[in-house]
Amino acid sequence: MTIFAPDRYRDAALNALRIVVGIMFFSHGAQKTLGWFGGFGADGGTAELLSRFGVAGMLETVGGLAIILGLFTRPVAFILAGEMAVAYFWSHVGRGGLWWWANRGELAVLYCFVFLLIAAHGAGSLSVDRARRRRRPTATPAA
Repeated sequence: MTIFAPDRYRDAALNALRIVVGIMFFSHGAQKTLGWFGGFGADGGTAELLSRFGVAGMLETVGGLAIILGLFTRPVAFILAGEMAVAYFWSHVGRGGLWWWANRGELAVLYCFVFLLIAAHGAGSLSVDRARRRRRPTATPAA
């Protein structure tokens, strides 16, 4: 038996990554939409719902919860990757140029590519998506 057995732990690692990233992303959204975790802006309030930050906050709150639960994981993760790509170019590039070390956009880039990974691989075994797939009736072959 080898100590390093990547296939053995792949699903557990994917589940852990998805859940932790979902919790972190949810917290960013809850700051903007609910005023939790210190709130949004200098006064710690909430973002206007129909503003750019309000829409981002809703995507992050609802999308973060969906990622935590593993519900509609692939399409949600793809949408959130797109949100982070847009956030990078709208909010960070204008602040300090294209490079993340100058514009402080590392987190947006990292979230974007983690969500692309999740979109490509799915939710893993510990998810609502997997539970829903198990409950689907199988078609019986015609006689």
